[in-house]
Amino acid sequence: MMSLSKTFLVTMMSFVVSVTSVFSADAWLKSIPEALKLSETEKKPIFVEFTGSDWCPPCIMMDKKVFSKKEFLEKAQEHYILVKIDIPQGDKELSKKNEKVLDEYEVTGVPTVVLLDPQGKEFSRFSASQFNTVEKMLGELERQLRIKDMF
Repeated sequence: MMSLSKTFLVTMMSFVVSVTSVFSADAWLKSIPEALKLSETEKKPIFVEFTGSDWCPPCIMMDKKVFSKKEFLEKAQEHYILVKIDIPQGDKELSKKNEKVLDEYEVTGVPTVVLLDPQGKEFSRFSASQFNTVEKMLGELERQLRIKDMF
């Protein structure tokens, strides 16, 4: 029989895991037009991650090491609207829809990050795997904001 304290601990750990999962899933929009509307309201630029979540090793690594981490999500959302455009092999319909978005933004490989201002104008683009830790990615995002604000 499980003691009351063990039951409480297991319950709390389950809660934290479920809240973290919901938090990371809800942090990412799936549509650039939706992000543009929110960006206009919140006066924040847009961070778009183009990914192949179920087939691209660097994309999978970036999600595991950076994009799903609470530290990244909290800090990035302070300054950016987050969008994930996925082209998974396991979802042909979503992949076909999002390949049009990749074409529109001239993305030729994943993982690619494109930063847009609230009007939808691109101000930076880079390979996400260049910044393969939370600290490196957040540092680059801060640097990009400073550069953008200079002009």
